[in-house]
Amino acid sequence: MSRTALRICPLCEATCGLALTIDGTTVTAARGDRDDVFSRGFVCPKGASFGAADADPDRLRTPLVRRDGELREATWEEAFDAVAAGIRPVVERYGPHSVGIVLGNPNVHTVAGALYPAVLRGALGTRSLFTASTLDQMPKHVSSGLLFGDANAIPVPDLDRTDHLLLIGANPLESNGSLCTAPDFPGRLKALRARGGTLTVIDPRRTRTARLADRHVAIRPGTDALLLAAMAHVLFEEDLVDLGALTPYVEGKDEVRDAVRDFTPESVAAACDVDADVTRALARELAAAPTAAVYGRIGSCTVPHGTLASWLVDVLNILTGNLDRPGGALFPQAATDRTPRPAGPGRGFALGRWHSRVSGHPEAKGELPLSALAEEIDTATGIGEPVRALLTIAANPVLSAPDGDRLDKALDSLDFMVSVDPYLNETSRHAHVVLPPPPPAQSPHHDFALNTLAVRNQVRYTRPAVPLEPGRMAETEILARLTLATTGTHGTDPAAVDAMVIEQTLGKAVRDPHSPVHGRDPGELTAQLTGDNGPERRLDLMLRLGPYGDGFGARADGMTLERLLAHPHGIDLGPLRPRLPGPLKTRSGKVELLPGPIADDLPRLRQALAERPDGLVLVGRRHLRSNNSWMHNIPALTGGSNRCTLHLHPDDAERLGVRAGQPVRIKGAGGEVTAPAEVTDAVRPGVVSLPHGWGHDRPGTRLTHAAAEPGVNVNQLLDGSMLDPLSGNAVLNGVPVELVPVSRP
Repeated sequence: MSRTALRICPLCEATCGLALTIDGTTVTAARGDRDDVFSRGFVCPKGASFGAADADPDRLRTPLVRRDGELREATWEEAFDAVAAGIRPVVERYGPHSVGIVLGNPNVHTVAGALYPAVLRGALGTRSLFTASTLDQMPKHVSSGLLFGDANAIPVPDLDRTDHLLLIGANPLESNGSLCTAPDFPGRLKALRARGGTLTVIDPRRTRTARLADRHVAIRPGTDALLLAAMAHVLFEEDLVDLGALTPYVEGKDEVRDAVRDFTPESVAAACDVDADVTRALARELAAAPTAAVYGRIGSCTVPHGTLASWLVDVLNILTGNLDRPGGALFPQAATDRTPRPAGPGRGFALGRWHSRVSGHPEAKGELPLSALAEEIDTATGIGEPVRALLTIAANPVLSAPDGDRLDKALDSLDFMVSVDPYLNETSRHAHVVLPPPPPAQSPHHDFALNTLAVRNQVRYTRPAVPLEPGRMAETEILARLTLATTGTHGTDPAAVDAMVIEQTLGKAVRDPHSPVHGRDPGELTAQLTGDNGPERRLDLMLRLGPYGDGFGARADGMTLERLLAHPHGIDLGPLRPRLPGPLKTRSGKVELLPGPIADDLPRLRQALAERPDGLVLVGRRHLRSNNSWMHNIPALTGGSNRCTLHLHPDDAERLGVRAGQPVRIKGAGGEVTAPAEVTDAVRPGVVSLPHGWGHDRPGTRLTHAAAEPGVNVNQLLDGSMLDPLSGNAVLNGVPVELVPVSRP
């Protein structure tokens, strides 16, 4: 007997609502939920393949513990006993910083990944935190922190109301959006065009998004910040700056005028390979539009000046008066955000509160560069302890970080390693203990992080579509037990972790004069929480204390978990709306348009005016049917266009003697790989492109389908030495490479 269950898709940032067909405990079909308040029935190939991902036979079903050098199946009790016995001696002998934590992108797509890693890290007291953010988005966090005082205050384009959208380094028709949560991004862009709006795409590749655009500018990779600075120059030079309603909330406009004076369209033209007249037109069109938004993503982040480019995206939105207004770029308000505080000066944002041990990279948002993980493990300096134990949670840095070969060797040298992962992949194969979470159909879902980036305010929650399979453990319990096992309280009831968080949160809330529960009894408030388990009670707590919450009875119509459960398709909270000065936490209480670290980095950008690549440069590539390295083991999501090929322009192919389909050896600073050539004019001359997340050819994994067509690891071309200095983000695009055709056998 089949039934239908609702589930929010966890496979990319679009967070589409799904209607699952379930026979017994098996998901047999997935379609878009037409009644979902946010996605309205849209679904992409990843969501449609939810059942195949859920039932992948290579998913681990029981923990693995290394015995006599081999990973063998074990009970959960044996696994956590091994974790406690392996991690605690390292902490006690070498200190907490000798334990590293690596968090991968999937953590933002699970309830457990949102609720527990911060508790784990805080309980351990380690500064050795590495996440995928320093591979794709840390520049945006740093620029937001410096501009607005909050690294998580990221404005998103108001896609449904804007008249003019300028995308730089973004390909949402393939990626479904990034740091901009928008189901049916393609449909929203087509609607923009249909209502007479303008879409401009700046990208070295003629992507699917670029083909949809009114104007495509094929910029030279890595020069995004130069072009944006020149556009800002034009706004000042031609008296097009108009802050409008932002004026009382912004300081530093004149300083920015001086800072971009040298970046004329003519001076950047040769470096960007963009005609000065085009740059001026881009600036004029942006200023003339009734409403407009500039949106930059991974292509503009993963370059040598990623933080400056991210900063300039918001500078352009501010100088044209388009920040914090409908049709421009606005700050979303998620239902689980903290209670809004009164506007006014805050603590601001600090960089470099500590540094990595080997290369001295400054921390950003509490994180060290993932590119530095290998050297933090394998290099002794005499200062501090190397990372001797590692916890990886939903992370595969051997494929996703630069120089995976070095990291591969470094992981083998660890005293102890734990991986929370559903697969035995290129990274988790090194672990001493592997703790597998259940498939997504057996897990609840709420988008804590992604709703803070959504193009419309809404709230949705889905409970597990099917019950936990016997022998499985909920991911929330896995991470709670991991926290206890690594911090000296192994054997304690895992519910104690949630109880501790609730007690601490309410204790702080009742002392806050701006909280709706100020002065009340924490015990009485705790007794009001609902939910079937600790994670649901924590969600109820966050909803009640959030901006739409009932404040534990203060607002009769406010948000609670019970109210949310009564709306299985979600609750629409309305379009984005202006919020300034509320989100600002800078020391001045204003948008600080030219922060000191940004000003100090601008001389490096001026030097780039004279730089030209001598040969070919490499850029990445996104595929609609994959998300980093996650989904190459799902047959329905590979093949077709989702293949690991090297794109190169016909002119470059002819010059190098490369034929379509011929193997080509690509050499970079970190190594070399060989991939088949795909000759296409979709990439500009002088640029080659390899997709991210491939390279499934290492022994000891259990990824049957992925290993059959492994592709190559593009990040092996990098040696990890190229970083954006402000954010520590890896430079993955605009990297010099050499090509050598390989004769067919």
